[in-house]
Parts: sequence; C-alpha cells; structure tokens
Amino acid sequence: MASSNNVTPTNCSWWPISAMDEDGKITDGEESEEPTAEPKPFSKDRLVLYHWTQSFSSQKVRLVINEKGLICEERDVSMPLQEHKEPWFMRLNLGEEVPVFIHGDTIVSDYNQIIEYLETNFVGETVAQLIPDAGSPLHERVQQYRQLLDGLPMDAYTHGCILHPELTTDSMIPKYATAEIRRHLANAASELMKLDHEEPQLTEPYLSKQKKLMAKILDHDNVNYLKKILGELAMVLDQVEAELEKRKLEYEGQKCELWLCGPEFTLADICLGALLHRLKFLGLSKKYWEDGSRANLQSFFVRVQKRYAFRKVLGDIHTTLLSAVLPNAFRMVKKKPPSFFGASFLMGSLGGMGYFAYWFLKKKYM
Repeated sequence: MASSNNVTPTNCSWWPISAMDEDGKITDGEESEEPTAEPKPFSKDRLVLYHWTQSFSSQKVRLVINEKGLICEERDVSMPLQEHKEPWFMRLNLGEEVPVFIHGDTIVSDYNQIIEYLETNFVGETVAQLIPDAGSPLHERVQQYRQLLDGLPMDAYTHGCILHPELTTDSMIPKYATAEIRRHLANAASELMKLDHEEPQLTEPYLSKQKKLMAKILDHDNVNYLKKILGELAMVLDQVEAELEKRKLEYEGQKCELWLCGPEFTLADICLGALLHRLKFLGLSKKYWEDGSRANLQSFFVRVQKRYAFRKVLGDIHTTLLSAVLPNAFRMVKKKPPSFFGASFLMGSLGGMGYFAYWFLKKKYM
C-alpha cells in the first residue's frame, strides 16, 4: 500500500470550463486582465475539479487528490457569487452541488463516486492508496469510519453555528455573518424561482434545489435540533477517541506514527481531519477536545494539520474566512455580477474582510 507523498502542486483557475476553449482562452468576448499562461493541449488524461474552497465535500476530495499526489486543475465555483446556480454549471452536473470531477470525457458529480473513482483509477507504487484492499484487515475498519464520519450533518453544524453563535466558543466567523446568512437564506428561494423562469428547460433541477433549500432552513435554524445533533456528535467523537486509544495499546512500544485505523494514513483520517478543522472553525473545538476531555483527538488534530496536503488545501485555520471572501470580492469587481446579487455582497465582503483582519491581528498579536 503506497503511502501519501504529499508533494503535488495544482493549477487553479476561476473560469468555468464552459467559458474556455480547450487551449484555455476565454470565450465570452472579454479579455483577461491577468497574464495568461501558455495554452495547454487538451489531454484525455487531464484532471479537472470544480469545487468551492469552503465546501466540506470539496475539501475532502481536494485532500484525497493531494494525498494521492495527482496533478489536477482546480476551478473554483463560488457559492457566494451563486455560480453553482448558473445554467452552465447545472447542465454540467444535472443540478447537483460541488464538487464535480472531470477525467478526460468522464464526468463524476457525486462526492462518494468521486472518491471511489480516484481510488479505482489512480493506483501504483508511487500513488497513495487511501482505501485498503477489500478483504484486508484494515479495509472494513476504514470503511466503517468513513461512513460514520461522512454521515455527520456538516451543513447543519455549519449553518446552525452561524445562526446560533451562542452555542459556540471562539468561533472564527464574525458576528455580522449571522445577519448576512439570514438575509441570503431568505432571498435564496425567490432567486431560484427567478432563475427557473429565465431557464425553463432546467425546471426540475431548480425546483429540486428550492425544496432542499427550504428544508435546510427549517432544520438548521431550529436551536433544539442543533443541540440534539451536537449531542450526537459528542458520542461519535467519544467512539473515535476510544479507537485512537486502541491504536496506542495495539502498537505500544513500536516506533511508528499512528492514525485512526493503524500506522497507514487512510481515507478515514482525511474524513476525521477535515471534520476537526471545520469544528475548530465553527468554534466547537473547546467543547469537544481542547478542554482536555479527548486527548487522543487533540493529538491527532495537531499531527494531521502538519501534513503537506492539509496545509495546502485547508491552510491556516485563522485565515479560512479571509481566503473565502477575498477572491470573491475581486472576482465580482472583474466581471459583471449576477443581476440579483447587486453591490451588497461586495460591500458586505469588503466590510467583513476589514472586520476579520482587525479581529485576527488583534487576537494574534495584541
């Protein structure tokens, strides 16, 4: 089983594939103001990932790609700029959310299917294997924790903690975000109806999104529901803590780095590392491990953050929000924003960046 090499650079672009020729030139009639790299010939082996930097599923797919050492072009689909609701993207993946993975002529738009595709099609001595072979002792354990951790309602944690900051401690999200997300959630349904009217051929995908959105609003803004799922999260983390303790006893006296399922870094560790990173960002780390209640979990989080793939994909947790807001603000200036978004997002983003920069510098240096 090849180990993660953690040495892969990726090429990033902010333009959707539908807006570019095969040689990388923009086709919407506008010239890019930035210097363009030498055009790349189209290749059947070309890897492209459509993602958003703050999408939890996207983060895990990017971690897998980097841990496996694959060269992949990354195309950012901005959620704040509503690019995931634009017709070109919904045609690309039939109305599903990011991430979307393209390998030559193959398009994979489901998170779990992308993981399976990467593990099945990219193998070899120099490529990390993140899911042990079926029938091996570790395979069942890795799959067990993959399903357990992937099954957690991360959208509900994220939206719920933003909408109810009183349940968090030292959240990385500024206070203004609560009012902003409430306003955008309130407008989202009407915007979907407007787009549905403008693009009637996409009626089913748009209406499907609207129904899902309304269900999420009702659930994620319910503080009792949030407390319930956070209590269930505590039980899952207790199970993970016990599993990490088993590894210590199992390999006691042996000089090897231990992860959730054994000495090999696997997909289960990617799922756990991404989860802890998000919980830290939301202001839940002191509640679940920084209070000393789960020492093995805390040790795991410290170690996983040092891996190259995690540093590259997730970066410094204190600048997570800034890295999400800054590109969108500049992109909105460079291209005409969707008519329904107006200037409010830009002004809110710039104000938020100033607030966040002050908050971060004050906390770190003062």
